[in-house]
Amino acid sequence: MQPNSLYYGDNLDILRQHIPDESVDLIYLDPPFNSSRDYNVLFADESGNESEAQITAFKDTWHWTSTAEDTYYDLVTDAPAHVTTAIEAMMTLIGRNQMMAYLVMMTARLVELHRVLKPTGSLYLHCDPTASHYLKIVLDAIFDVKNFRNEIIWRRTGSHNTSRSYGSIHDVILFYTKTSNYTFNVVKRPYMLGHVEDRYKYDEVKDKYKFTSGGNILTGPGATNGESGQEWRGFNPSAKNRHWAVPGFLAEQMPPEFEELGVLAKLEALYQVDLIEIEEGRAWPTPVRYLNEDDGQPLQDIWAYQPYTDGTVYGTEDGIDKDIAWLGTTDPERLGYPTQKPVALVERIISASSNEGDVVLDPFCGCGTAISAAQRLNRKWVGIDITHLSISLQKFRLRNEFDLDPATDYTIVGEPTTVEGARALATDSDNDGRYQFQFWALSLVQAKPLGGQVGSRTGRRGADKGIDGIVNFFDMKPSQRKPRAKKVVVQVKSGKVGSKDIRDLVGTVKREKAALGVFLTLESPTKDMTKEAVSAGYYESPMWNEKYPKIQILTVEDLLDGKHIEMPPQSLIAFKHAQRVQENKQTKRLL
Repeated sequence: MQPNSLYYGDNLDILRQHIPDESVDLIYLDPPFNSSRDYNVLFADESGNESEAQITAFKDTWHWTSTAEDTYYDLVTDAPAHVTTAIEAMMTLIGRNQMMAYLVMMTARLVELHRVLKPTGSLYLHCDPTASHYLKIVLDAIFDVKNFRNEIIWRRTGSHNTSRSYGSIHDVILFYTKTSNYTFNVVKRPYMLGHVEDRYKYDEVKDKYKFTSGGNILTGPGATNGESGQEWRGFNPSAKNRHWAVPGFLAEQMPPEFEELGVLAKLEALYQVDLIEIEEGRAWPTPVRYLNEDDGQPLQDIWAYQPYTDGTVYGTEDGIDKDIAWLGTTDPERLGYPTQKPVALVERIISASSNEGDVVLDPFCGCGTAISAAQRLNRKWVGIDITHLSISLQKFRLRNEFDLDPATDYTIVGEPTTVEGARALATDSDNDGRYQFQFWALSLVQAKPLGGQVGSRTGRRGADKGIDGIVNFFDMKPSQRKPRAKKVVVQVKSGKVGSKDIRDLVGTVKREKAALGVFLTLESPTKDMTKEAVSAGYYESPMWNEKYPKIQILTVEDLLDGKHIEMPPQSLIAFKHAQRVQENKQTKRLL
């Protein structure tokens, strides 16, 4: 296994063939599960009584097939005893249906995920209440009950109005560790609104808020004959059957050099730096807590974002009490996955259960949120997905967010590397090869895929008006003050091609007011196709003073040889640099 890698294929096979034992520090998985379906339908038997239309949506995730049957047999015969017992019990309870297919297939993968996890590692499984109770039994069997840490509740949406039940607005995140010796960094959230004003007073001298604890918390119960029982500054703990003790919050603020001091010397040193106060009228010295920027409430197991009743959000102005919000329909983070999770949610998990340089694995990486979060936090990462749509989206995301290139910055395993491999992909009818080829080809020109049926292995073109992908760049005329976004429309063909395809692309470019059109083809173009493309003319870039063919034809062989779209640079940084050069030239001419 090479860290910073994307694997295309069934994650069960990838885990077994590529991921070594105890090589991963943290696993986050959000497996596909169609929880929006009627709960009872998931438990219907597989006799065919349910109409084909009803189960179409579920086929892209889990379904009881010969593969599920074989996997169940393997678990019963080969899995550890506790796992076998659990899966047999659930088969007796649930029977052969779609829910059981989900649990069987998940169990096989969770066994492998346990194997690849380091002894200090953690696993977070994101699911919903439809199946979380069954998954918890599976995880108890694989990881051991004693290694269950939390069932985290995350509010995933706003209110839902239902007439015969309570609105379902939360997801479940099950947190398990491999052993009791695991990585965990305490993550704090800002204090609740009003907490600081109610409990802390502003110290103008130190320019900080401070909290003065009440009561006798500098001592512990029981008198001692040692130094901790001696009198200090007129206070004698032994007289009250107590002894001196430095509370944890005070020790956290204490300079490191104080740690080697004896108890009485430590108390005196803390008093001298204003971390202990002695005030007339108080029975005991009082420790002081100063509010620092990183202070806050340690996270609990309910993560619930809550807006004010007037529509404003906690923390939008004062930074206090804003928890992780769900993604709205128009959120700029959205990439088209309805089950996409916020980056902040996964960042919280990664921050808590790994350190910089650790390896984070997402075996159902979808649109790549966990990969993005790991990259942001300087972790190494491994992502696995069974669709080229997912891998294509992740290539786009890694380039767009971090300017990463698969040729130099990370590895992709399982994609075609030859024309023959590309042809095999395109003709693999059992795995919707036509669409898998389309998504893969788009990724070679760094195009954002359109037309993909999210969560599915198939796609469609009609709704996208003949556009399979989009590439964006910026350009600007000398008379304009701000750059204008321009687009390149991309079409992909894996079968027979002809001049009509190019004429259609020309029409699409005109209709969409695109700067360029690109035709990606597995087969070699005809002379008539080349002639049609040339006759379309050029796009002239005023910013770059370059001409680019309006219609471009690229074969898979061209792409594998390293050929790219002829177009202005996509990088906004490069655009701004060129803009400055142009402005300097204009200034010189004026001088």
